[in-house]
Amino acid sequence: MTVSKSYTKPNRSKPSPTPAEAASNLADYRLPEQQDPPLSPRETLPTMYDLPCEYPEEPGLPDEFHILQPDLLSVTLHLPDYAGNHFVGTDLNVYYDVRHPLWHKRPDWFLSVGVPRLYDGHDLRRSYVVWQGGVSPLVAVELISPGTEKEDLGETKS
Repeated sequence: MTVSKSYTKPNRSKPSPTPAEAASNLADYRLPEQQDPPLSPRETLPTMYDLPCEYPEEPGLPDEFHILQPDLLSVTLHLPDYAGNHFVGTDLNVYYDVRHPLWHKRPDWFLSVGVPRLYDGHDLRRSYVVWQGGVSPLVAVELISPGTEKEDLGETKS
Protein backbone atom coordinates (compact mmCIF):
# COMPACT_ATOMS: atom_id res chain seq x y z
CA MET A 1 0.00 0.00 0.00
CA THR A 2 1.28 3.44 -0.83
CA VAL A 3 0.65 6.51 1.18
CA SER A 4 -0.87 9.31 -0.87
CA LYS A 5 -0.89 11.86 1.94
CA SER A 6 1.21 12.00 5.02
CA TYR A 7 -0.52 12.78 8.26
CA THR A 8 0.51 15.89 10.14
CA LYS A 9 -0.54 16.90 13.61
CA PRO A 10 -3.51 19.27 13.52
CA ASN A 11 -3.36 22.94 14.37
CA ARG A 12 -5.59 22.91 17.46
CA SER A 13 -6.12 26.67 17.42
CA LYS A 14 -8.20 26.41 14.24
CA PRO A 15 -11.93 25.54 14.36
CA SER A 16 -13.15 22.15 13.11
CA PRO A 17 -13.24 21.93 9.32
CA THR A 18 -16.55 22.19 7.52
CA PRO A 19 -17.85 18.94 5.99
CA ALA A 20 -16.64 20.06 2.55
CA GLU A 21 -13.18 20.95 3.88
CA ALA A 22 -12.90 17.64 5.74
CA ALA A 23 -13.97 15.70 2.67
CA SER A 24 -11.44 17.59 0.58
CA ASN A 25 -8.67 17.08 3.15
CA LEU A 26 -9.37 13.36 3.43
CA ALA A 27 -10.41 12.62 -0.17
CA ASP A 28 -7.04 11.11 -1.04
CA TYR A 29 -6.32 9.81 2.44
CA ARG A 30 -5.00 6.26 2.49
CA LEU A 31 -3.97 4.27 5.51
CA PRO A 32 -0.19 4.24 5.70
CA GLU A 33 1.73 1.00 5.66
CA GLN A 34 2.38 -0.29 9.11
CA GLN A 35 5.92 -0.56 10.30
CA ASP A 36 7.54 -2.87 12.78
CA PRO A 37 6.79 -1.83 15.48
CA PRO A 38 3.44 -0.49 14.21
CA LEU A 39 2.75 3.22 14.20
CA SER A 40 0.20 4.40 16.74
CA PRO A 41 -3.22 5.56 15.52
CA ARG A 42 -2.31 9.10 16.63
CA GLU A 43 0.53 9.10 14.10
CA THR A 44 -1.42 7.65 11.20
CA LEU A 45 -5.12 8.52 11.39
CA PRO A 46 -7.20 11.70 11.34
CA THR A 47 -8.15 13.01 14.76
CA MET A 48 -11.23 14.78 16.11
CA TYR A 49 -9.47 18.02 15.16
CA ASP A 50 -9.35 16.96 11.50
CA LEU A 51 -12.92 15.65 11.18
CA PRO A 52 -16.07 17.79 11.03
CA CYS A 53 -17.95 18.00 14.32
CA GLU A 54 -21.38 18.85 12.96
CA TYR A 55 -23.40 19.00 9.79
CA PRO A 56 -25.78 21.97 10.05
CA GLU A 57 -27.71 20.81 6.97
CA GLU A 58 -28.80 17.57 8.70
CA PRO A 59 -32.48 17.45 9.69
CA GLY A 60 -33.78 16.99 13.20
CA LEU A 61 -33.08 20.09 15.23
CA PRO A 62 -33.44 19.27 18.91
CA ASP A 63 -36.74 19.89 20.63
CA GLU A 64 -37.17 20.26 24.37
CA PHE A 65 -37.51 16.51 24.94
CA HIS A 66 -34.33 15.82 22.97
CA ILE A 67 -32.52 18.19 25.30
CA LEU A 68 -34.02 16.84 28.52
CA GLN A 69 -33.87 13.10 27.83
CA PRO A 70 -30.09 12.83 27.25
CA ASP A 71 -29.54 14.98 30.33
CA LEU A 72 -31.74 12.60 32.33
CA LEU A 73 -29.69 9.64 31.09
CA SER A 74 -26.45 11.36 32.06
CA VAL A 75 -27.66 12.48 35.49
CA THR A 76 -28.99 9.03 36.42
CA LEU A 77 -25.95 7.14 35.14
CA HIS A 78 -24.11 5.59 38.07
CA LEU A 79 -20.86 3.72 37.33
CA PRO A 80 -18.90 3.44 40.59
CA ASP A 81 -16.38 1.05 39.02
CA TYR A 82 -15.65 3.53 36.21
CA ALA A 83 -15.65 6.83 38.09
CA GLY A 84 -13.72 9.30 35.96
CA ASN A 85 -13.03 6.65 33.35
CA HIS A 86 -16.06 6.85 31.10
CA PHE A 87 -17.30 9.23 28.48
CA VAL A 88 -20.89 10.25 27.85
CA GLY A 89 -21.63 11.99 24.57
CA THR A 90 -24.75 13.86 23.51
CA ASP A 91 -25.25 14.70 19.84
CA LEU A 92 -21.60 14.15 18.96
CA ASN A 93 -20.44 12.56 15.75
CA VAL A 94 -19.08 9.06 16.38
CA TYR A 95 -16.47 8.18 13.75
CA TYR A 96 -16.26 4.40 13.71
CA ASP A 97 -14.57 3.08 10.57
CA VAL A 98 -10.83 3.59 10.22
CA ARG A 99 -10.98 2.64 6.51
CA HIS A 100 -13.66 5.29 5.88
CA PRO A 101 -12.67 8.15 8.20
CA LEU A 102 -15.66 10.36 7.31
CA TRP A 103 -18.31 7.71 8.09
CA HIS A 104 -20.09 8.59 11.28
CA LYS A 105 -23.29 8.27 13.27
CA ARG A 106 -24.63 10.94 15.58
CA PRO A 107 -26.57 9.27 18.38
CA ASP A 108 -28.60 11.40 20.76
CA TRP A 109 -26.66 9.87 23.68
CA PHE A 110 -23.88 7.30 24.06
CA LEU A 111 -21.61 5.84 26.70
CA SER A 112 -18.05 4.56 26.34
CA VAL A 113 -16.35 2.99 29.35
CA GLY A 114 -12.60 2.92 29.83
CA VAL A 115 -12.31 6.29 28.09
CA PRO A 116 -11.61 9.53 29.99
CA ARG A 117 -14.08 12.39 29.59
CA LEU A 118 -11.34 14.79 28.46
CA TYR A 119 -9.22 14.14 25.39
CA ASP A 120 -5.52 14.10 26.31
CA GLY A 121 -6.55 15.08 29.83
CA HIS A 122 -7.47 18.67 28.92
CA ASP A 123 -9.55 19.04 25.74
CA LEU A 124 -13.31 18.69 25.53
CA ARG A 125 -14.25 16.27 22.78
CA ARG A 126 -15.62 17.81 19.59
CA SER A 127 -16.51 14.34 18.32
CA TYR A 128 -15.79 10.77 19.34
CA VAL A 129 -13.24 8.99 17.18
CA VAL A 130 -13.23 5.25 17.92
CA TRP A 131 -9.68 4.70 16.63
CA GLN A 132 -8.40 7.36 19.04
CA GLY A 133 -10.26 6.18 22.12
CA GLY A 134 -9.72 2.53 21.23
CA VAL A 135 -13.21 1.74 22.54
CA SER A 136 -16.53 1.64 20.71
CA PRO A 137 -19.52 3.04 22.57
CA LEU A 138 -21.04 0.43 24.87
CA VAL A 139 -24.52 1.98 24.70
CA ALA A 140 -26.01 4.29 22.08
CA VAL A 141 -29.47 5.85 22.33
CA GLU A 142 -31.35 7.38 19.41
CA LEU A 143 -34.51 9.25 20.35
CA ILE A 144 -37.18 9.12 17.67
CA SER A 145 -38.25 12.47 16.23
CA PRO A 146 -41.45 12.93 14.24
CA GLY A 147 -39.57 14.67 11.42
CA THR A 148 -36.85 12.03 11.14
CA GLU A 149 -38.77 8.94 12.32
CA LYS A 150 -38.11 6.81 9.22
CA GLU A 151 -34.39 7.52 9.32
CA ASP A 152 -34.26 7.02 13.12
CA LEU A 153 -35.87 3.59 12.66
CA GLY A 154 -33.44 2.67 9.85
CA GLU A 155 -36.13 2.68 7.17
CA THR A 156 -34.24 5.07 4.90
CA LYS A 157 -30.60 5.51 4.02
CA SER A 158 -28.93 8.43 5.75
